[in-house]
Amino acid sequence: MRVRSERSGGHGELPPLRRNSRFQMLWMGAAASELGTTLTWVAFPLLILAVTGSAALAGLVGACRITANLLFSLPAGAWVDRWDRRRILIAAEVVRCLALAALAAAVLTGRVALWQIVAVAVVTGAADSFFGPARAAAIRAVVAPGQLPEAYAREEARGHAASLAGPPLGGFLFGLGRALPFAVDALTYLVSLVCVVRARVPRRPAEAAEAAAERRETGMRADVMEAAGWLWRHHGLRAGLAFALVANLAANALLLPVIVMVEARGGDAAATGVVLAGLGLGGLLGATLSARIGRLLPPGRLMLAVVGFFALAVCATALPFGPYWPVIPLFLAMVAAPALNVVLRVLLARLVPDAMTGRVVSVFTLATMGLTPVGPLLGGLLAQYAGGAGALVAVGGLLAAGCAVAAISPALRGLDVPATAGSAPSAVPVLAELGREPVSER
Repeated sequence: MRVRSERSGGHGELPPLRRNSRFQMLWMGAAASELGTTLTWVAFPLLILAVTGSAALAGLVGACRITANLLFSLPAGAWVDRWDRRRILIAAEVVRCLALAALAAAVLTGRVALWQIVAVAVVTGAADSFFGPARAAAIRAVVAPGQLPEAYAREEARGHAASLAGPPLGGFLFGLGRALPFAVDALTYLVSLVCVVRARVPRRPAEAAEAAAERRETGMRADVMEAAGWLWRHHGLRAGLAFALVANLAANALLLPVIVMVEARGGDAAATGVVLAGLGLGGLLGATLSARIGRLLPPGRLMLAVVGFFALAVCATALPFGPYWPVIPLFLAMVAAPALNVVLRVLLARLVPDAMTGRVVSVFTLATMGLTPVGPLLGGLLAQYAGGAGALVAVGGLLAAGCAVAAISPALRGLDVPATAGSAPSAVPVLAELGREPVSER
């Protein structure tokens, strides 16, 4: 009965989300593991520099992890919809914990090599591809539909808080001992594992179990194609996916141009840190305002407005007002971004049939993030040949052009949350008629 009261709310008023112990367990576990992941953002490049002395290899680990995640995403989504989601979550956390613990041990003994670091990146990236869709299904299973906006707002706040605290903590721990940040990361995965176990995530609803049993008789390729076809049939969603692909490419091209521009204006490492912190602070504030901002416009138009404003803010960073000036437009640009993420995740949760959640999330991730590894390369090339300010104007212009093209699509402009507050429908015809559909998870 407890599952029913938390998921559907029964006939009475829903208890506050803070009393949903299973969601709280999932949230705390993710908070721990995400903090561990963000602190190794700094530790991995520092370790590669220490081992190889090559700055060119410093971005190798991130690229390998992203690539592995994308390559495994499609089969991972199919497995999430076929098998026990609780066991997938537990297995992913065990794999990530052991991989980071092994790396910490190798660093501690002084026998770490580049191939070991790359291997850990690939293994954890593959585990990420399983954990992401399984956790998306778990959140949907333990949170009532009416409380999904609040739940996803808390998810956004957690992510931005981790991105603020993790990198400086990672640098500090690496200074104390090279193995320390990786040992802490392994510990955070262990904490997440305990939280997943205590959350008692439903393996899957009965109807999803029946569908999974039927799918085991078909090939995995057919499973993936079914989800891809589900997405492809909705014109607004196709436009949104293409728009998100361009937006993610541009967003991931910002880092190097910002660093180059700040340095060109006389800023030091501290100034660069302050400027980049503006992104995290803006996102953290935006997470607290996401419910209000999300009610201002339907999802499709909100997407156009948020990305359009972000494009203007990126161009504004190039104004010649000193090394610290970019922190203001970058802070403002990120305030609205969490609201967009929350609205789109709620829309996805309400529209996608539960039996297809894992595959749709995986296909969606691949479709919107497929060009992400190219972002840093694009940003570096633009910064080298056009300077930091010129590169930022170019990136902002790319985003603005994407907005102009996407705004032509009436289906994207009509993208909206369904009128009913219930869970996702078991069929899709209403989407085909009204052109309503979803867009992204980081």
